[in-house]
Amino acid sequence: MLLAATTAKKVIVAGLTALSIAAVPAAPALAWGEKEQGFVAGVATAVIVDEILKNRRARLSGSTYAPAPVYVEPRTVYTEPRTVYTERRHTTSVYSTPAARAFQSYSLSERKAIQRNLRAWGYYRGGIDGSFGPGTYNAVVAYARDEGATANLKSTSGAYGIYDGMIY
Repeated sequence: MLLAATTAKKVIVAGLTALSIAAVPAAPALAWGEKEQGFVAGVATAVIVDEILKNRRARLSGSTYAPAPVYVEPRTVYTEPRTVYTERRHTTSVYSTPAARAFQSYSLSERKAIQRNLRAWGYYRGGIDGSFGPGTYNAVVAYARDEGATANLKSTSGAYGIYDGMIY
Protein backbone atom coordinates (compact mmCIF):
# COMPACT_ATOMS: atom_id res chain seq x y z
CA MET A 1 0.00 0.00 0.00
CA LEU A 2 2.71 2.45 0.99
CA LEU A 3 4.78 1.51 -2.08
CA ALA A 4 1.81 2.15 -4.41
CA ALA A 5 1.16 5.58 -2.84
CA THR A 6 4.81 6.54 -3.14
CA THR A 7 4.93 5.43 -6.79
CA ALA A 8 1.68 7.33 -7.59
CA LYS A 9 3.10 10.45 -5.96
CA LYS A 10 6.24 10.21 -8.08
CA VAL A 11 4.20 9.79 -11.26
CA ILE A 12 2.03 12.81 -10.44
CA VAL A 13 5.01 15.03 -9.62
CA ALA A 14 6.82 13.92 -12.77
CA GLY A 15 3.70 14.63 -14.86
CA LEU A 16 3.23 18.10 -13.38
CA THR A 17 6.89 18.85 -13.96
CA ALA A 18 6.67 17.77 -17.60
CA LEU A 19 3.51 19.80 -18.08
CA SER A 20 5.08 22.94 -16.64
CA ILE A 21 8.10 22.52 -18.86
CA ALA A 22 5.91 22.01 -21.91
CA ALA A 23 3.76 25.01 -21.06
CA VAL A 24 6.65 27.46 -21.03
CA PRO A 25 7.45 27.34 -24.79
CA ALA A 26 3.75 27.27 -25.68
CA ALA A 27 3.09 30.60 -24.00
CA PRO A 28 2.98 33.52 -26.36
CA ALA A 29 6.41 34.99 -26.64
CA LEU A 30 5.17 38.54 -26.72
CA ALA A 31 2.92 38.23 -23.65
CA TRP A 32 5.76 37.27 -21.37
CA GLY A 33 8.90 39.26 -21.05
CA GLU A 34 12.36 37.90 -20.59
CA LYS A 35 12.12 38.25 -16.79
CA GLU A 36 8.90 36.27 -16.52
CA GLN A 37 10.26 33.45 -18.69
CA GLY A 38 13.41 33.29 -16.52
CA PHE A 39 11.26 33.16 -13.37
CA VAL A 40 9.15 30.24 -14.65
CA ALA A 41 12.28 28.38 -15.81
CA GLY A 42 13.85 28.90 -12.35
CA VAL A 43 10.76 27.58 -10.54
CA ALA A 44 10.60 24.54 -12.81
CA THR A 45 14.29 23.86 -12.27
CA ALA A 46 13.90 24.15 -8.48
CA VAL A 47 10.99 21.68 -8.46
CA ILE A 48 12.90 19.16 -10.58
CA VAL A 49 16.09 19.42 -8.50
CA ASP A 50 14.08 19.09 -5.26
CA GLU A 51 12.46 15.87 -6.48
CA ILE A 52 15.79 14.45 -7.61
CA LEU A 53 17.31 15.15 -4.20
CA LYS A 54 14.34 13.62 -2.34
CA ASN A 55 14.56 10.45 -4.45
CA ARG A 56 18.29 10.20 -3.82
CA ARG A 57 17.87 10.63 -0.05
CA ALA A 58 15.14 8.01 -0.02
CA ARG A 59 17.35 5.50 -1.82
CA LEU A 60 20.30 6.16 0.50
CA SER A 61 18.44 6.06 3.78
CA GLY A 62 15.83 3.46 2.89
CA SER A 63 12.94 5.76 3.83
CA THR A 64 11.50 9.09 2.79
CA TYR A 65 12.72 10.95 5.86
CA ALA A 66 15.68 10.22 8.09
CA PRO A 67 14.68 9.66 11.72
CA ALA A 68 15.47 12.42 14.19
CA PRO A 69 18.27 11.64 16.64
CA VAL A 70 16.98 10.28 19.92
CA TYR A 71 18.50 11.44 23.20
CA VAL A 72 19.25 8.58 25.53
CA GLU A 73 19.88 9.58 29.12
CA PRO A 74 23.05 8.05 30.56
CA ARG A 75 22.40 5.15 32.88
CA THR A 76 23.13 5.88 36.50
CA VAL A 77 24.41 2.92 38.46
CA TYR A 78 24.15 3.00 42.23
CA THR A 79 26.93 1.30 44.13
CA GLU A 80 26.73 0.63 47.81
CA PRO A 81 29.29 2.69 49.74
CA ARG A 82 32.15 0.70 51.24
CA THR A 83 32.89 0.89 54.90
CA VAL A 84 36.50 1.86 55.42
CA TYR A 85 37.99 1.04 58.77
CA THR A 86 41.00 2.99 59.91
CA GLU A 87 43.13 2.32 62.90
CA ARG A 88 43.02 5.11 65.44
CA ARG A 89 45.84 5.38 67.84
CA HIS A 90 45.11 6.96 71.14
CA THR A 91 47.95 9.32 71.76
CA THR A 92 48.41 11.59 74.67
CA SER A 93 48.72 15.25 73.91
CA VAL A 94 52.05 16.81 74.88
CA TYR A 95 50.06 19.38 76.89
CA SER A 96 48.63 16.74 79.25
CA THR A 97 51.90 14.95 80.08
CA PRO A 98 53.54 15.12 83.52
CA ALA A 99 56.39 17.08 81.89
CA ALA A 100 53.91 19.76 80.73
CA ARG A 101 52.20 20.01 84.12
CA ALA A 102 55.53 20.39 85.88
CA PHE A 103 56.78 22.96 83.32
CA GLN A 104 53.63 25.11 83.70
CA SER A 105 54.07 25.27 87.49
CA TYR A 106 57.32 27.27 87.14
CA SER A 107 57.32 31.07 86.82
CA LEU A 108 57.70 32.69 83.39
CA SER A 109 61.35 33.62 84.02
CA GLU A 110 62.14 30.04 85.12
CA ARG A 111 60.39 28.57 82.05
CA LYS A 112 62.41 30.89 79.81
CA ALA A 113 65.61 29.84 81.63
CA ILE A 114 64.78 26.16 80.94
CA GLN A 115 64.26 26.92 77.24
CA ARG A 116 67.46 29.02 77.12
CA ASN A 117 69.52 26.18 78.60
CA LEU A 118 67.94 23.61 76.23
CA ARG A 119 68.85 25.88 73.32
CA ALA A 120 72.40 26.39 74.60
CA TRP A 121 72.89 22.63 74.86
CA GLY A 122 71.52 22.10 71.29
CA TYR A 123 68.17 20.51 72.12
CA TYR A 124 65.75 23.38 71.46
CA ARG A 125 65.37 25.53 68.33
CA GLY A 126 62.16 27.43 69.01
CA GLY A 127 61.58 30.87 70.44
CA ILE A 128 62.30 31.64 74.08
CA ASP A 129 58.72 32.47 75.06
CA GLY A 130 58.21 30.38 78.20
CA SER A 131 55.30 28.41 76.72
CA PHE A 132 55.20 24.63 76.56
CA GLY A 133 54.60 23.07 73.14
CA PRO A 134 55.83 20.24 70.94
CA GLY A 135 59.24 21.88 70.46
CA THR A 136 59.86 22.22 74.19
CA TYR A 137 58.49 18.73 74.85
CA ASN A 138 60.77 17.12 72.24
CA ALA A 139 63.77 19.03 73.60
CA VAL A 140 63.05 17.92 77.18
CA VAL A 141 62.59 14.28 76.11
CA ALA A 142 65.87 14.35 74.12
CA TYR A 143 67.73 15.92 77.08
CA ALA A 144 66.28 13.35 79.51
CA ARG A 145 67.21 10.50 77.15
CA ASP A 146 70.83 11.72 76.89
CA GLU A 147 71.01 12.09 80.66
CA GLY A 148 69.56 8.60 81.19
CA ALA A 149 66.50 9.97 82.97
CA THR A 150 63.71 9.13 80.52
CA ALA A 151 61.80 7.23 83.21
CA ASN A 152 61.66 10.41 85.31
CA LEU A 153 59.33 12.05 82.75
CA LYS A 154 56.57 9.53 83.54
CA SER A 155 55.74 11.35 86.78
CA THR A 156 55.39 15.01 87.71
CA SER A 157 57.93 14.70 90.55
CA GLY A 158 60.50 13.15 88.18
CA ALA A 159 59.94 16.01 85.69
CA TYR A 160 60.53 18.52 88.52
CA GLY A 161 63.87 16.86 89.15
CA ILE A 162 64.91 17.23 85.49
CA TYR A 163 63.78 20.90 85.31
CA ASP A 164 65.44 21.76 88.61
CA GLY A 165 68.67 20.28 87.26
CA MET A 166 68.44 22.61 84.26
CA ILE A 167 67.72 25.75 86.27
CA TYR A 168 69.97 25.39 89.36
